Amino acid sequence: MPLSLGIAMAAGVPLGAGLIAAAVGGIVAGWLGGSPVQVSGPTASLVLVIAGLVHAYGWRATCLITILAGAVQLLLGAFKAARAALAVSPAVVHGMLAGVGIIIALAQLRVVLGGSPQHSTLANLIELPGQILDMHGHKVMVGVLTITVLLVWARLPQHVQAIPAPLVALLVAAGTAWVFGWNVTRIDLSGAITAWAPPEVPVGDWHHVAGAALLIALLAGAESLLCCVATDAKHTGPRADLDRELCGQGVANMVSGTLGGLPVAGVIVRSTTNVQAGARSRWSAILHGLWVLLFALCLGWTIKFIPMEALAALLVFIGIKTISLGHVRKVHGHNEVPVYLATMTGVILVGLAEGVLAGLALAALLALRRLTRVTVDKRAEPDGRVHTTVSGSLTFLGVPRLTQELRTIPEGAVVDLDLNIDFMDNAAFEAIHSWRLDHERLGGTVTIDELHDEWYTMAAGGGRMFPAKSPPKAPGRWWLPWTHRRTDSTTTPVECQLIQGADEFHKRTAPLLRPIFTELATEQRPSHLFITCADSRIVPSLITSSGPGDLFTVRNVGNLVPRAACDPSDDSVAAAIEFATSVLSVHTITICGHSGCGAMTALLDRSATTAELPRLNRWLRHGDPSLTRLRADHHDRDAALDALCRLNVQQQLENLRTYRQVDDLFSAGQLKLVGLYFDIASARVHVLHPSPSTGVPTLLPPEPNPR
Repeated sequence: MPLSLGIAMAAGVPLGAGLIAAAVGGIVAGWLGGSPVQVSGPTASLVLVIAGLVHAYGWRATCLITILAGAVQLLLGAFKAARAALAVSPAVVHGMLAGVGIIIALAQLRVVLGGSPQHSTLANLIELPGQILDMHGHKVMVGVLTITVLLVWARLPQHVQAIPAPLVALLVAAGTAWVFGWNVTRIDLSGAITAWAPPEVPVGDWHHVAGAALLIALLAGAESLLCCVATDAKHTGPRADLDRELCGQGVANMVSGTLGGLPVAGVIVRSTTNVQAGARSRWSAILHGLWVLLFALCLGWTIKFIPMEALAALLVFIGIKTISLGHVRKVHGHNEVPVYLATMTGVILVGLAEGVLAGLALAALLALRRLTRVTVDKRAEPDGRVHTTVSGSLTFLGVPRLTQELRTIPEGAVVDLDLNIDFMDNAAFEAIHSWRLDHERLGGTVTIDELHDEWYTMAAGGGRMFPAKSPPKAPGRWWLPWTHRRTDSTTTPVECQLIQGADEFHKRTAPLLRPIFTELATEQRPSHLFITCADSRIVPSLITSSGPGDLFTVRNVGNLVPRAACDPSDDSVAAAIEFATSVLSVHTITICGHSGCGAMTALLDRSATTAELPRLNRWLRHGDPSLTRLRADHHDRDAALDALCRLNVQQQLENLRTYRQVDDLFSAGQLKLVGLYFDIASARVHVLHPSPSTGVPTLLPPEPNPR
């Protein structure tokens, strides 16, 4: 209630208008809105607009403009336009609130000092020094006392702060003024709620009236929707429906304007307080409005004890708090301080609408500058080649910079030009293409490598360009098996599934990976030899987040490594080990086992599962040492299988040491041997370490990447 009265006083409207807006905002917006915990009511951000409209058209005509603004909000919500309001830069919003706060603080400071606010912020500022020299004692003391209580209350324990600071400050100021009989200005609220008069049609240019209604609708709507988003982050209940919230705010403004109240919007301070108090449903906001209404109707006579200067001091305090250093730090981190300052300065010196438009225009210009920024990095190689990388979005705005940098490359040089770009328009293509032709005509050579999409290649070939900022999409959910794709894979022949998969790779993935495969076309340089099971559920590149050229992979049944000079012999795994260590010079060999391994199951039940599979039976003899290591006290078969799967990884790591090249490199510290275990059910990869008590490897999460 104190805030609602103060906002009404600052706007120059009947004080009851603030209480009506608080009641309607709580009951109507709380009932119909899309946020379960947001609290709506009169807001300080609209004070300047309302004050200007009251001065131009009168209060009753301003009520009709509020009704029109509510109708605009209702239409916007019905047409699902709420999300568009979130496109406003937070720097503009914070700058607007800071500007409004400064204007309110300067205007109400004159009231605290015993004067009356001027219509111009500059006039308030110019006359302030003289008013300070001619201060009115009792009124200034009430204001100072109010601000002192507000400052002290914020430093008291949390359980004490459960009582709102503005309420305590006004009670202390009113009580002190009454006890000592100070000469202050009293508030008269008699008949303010019950003395209703219908809104009247504004007299003036309807273009200006429509613009004012649209301005109120957009400002109040944007504040409500931004408050919705911020409030959603503070609770775990149902998420807000922004379109419903905008419709609810529209109906609330229509009702408030009809009853003679101020425009309504969602307010972050009240909503945050509501969440912190434990609100779970919209009944908290509805009851908030009911309590305001009951107090205004039944106990309105108590408000006459509140000094007007105390309300003004409360507004000065609130106005100063809108200038948040936290907001400035946030916008500074994104280089948007100029937008913040431009909006704030425009609001203070010109007007609210003009300041917001100036901030939006500057934000759009800065965004355009960022989106069209081009960086050109040139580096001379030892062999005389010039390696040049162009990054960013190549549009006509970046052509001057691009042309200037390319022309500094010496004539006749061999140039490797990397285009690391996400868009190229015709002007940029013409600039690069013309430079290339001129450079080659003068004896130089230019090799163009496009790291992402083939913008230059397509333009040179006359192909249709993609829309701006829309490079080919990566394959959607490429890691899913065929049976989980949207296509009807259950009725598609296997060979067709493979062909369809290859076609999808050509269309979506190949354009993104082509530069990498071009680089890898002449040789491979893997860092790991990865030995794992042939089980179809194990996808090495997926569970290790590796890419082309990273893993030299060997797969067999049971991820087995036959010992050197074993019987029966196996040259396949031995050849891979020999090639990986002697030719590829890998620095890590990894054995990766997994849960529920079919080979380990066959080891446990060989007579039952491999009797008619002689070759598999012969191959599984390489797993006999793992079975021998399994302790005999495993009575539970599932536990025995899990232990065997892990012991098998440890056994294969030891088998690797039987190869002289591996043992020599490992002993010299030039080769690492790593055991991994993939738990299929939990989709988690573990590093295996032997347990000193049981000998069964224990599961540990992978070591963090040192990068």
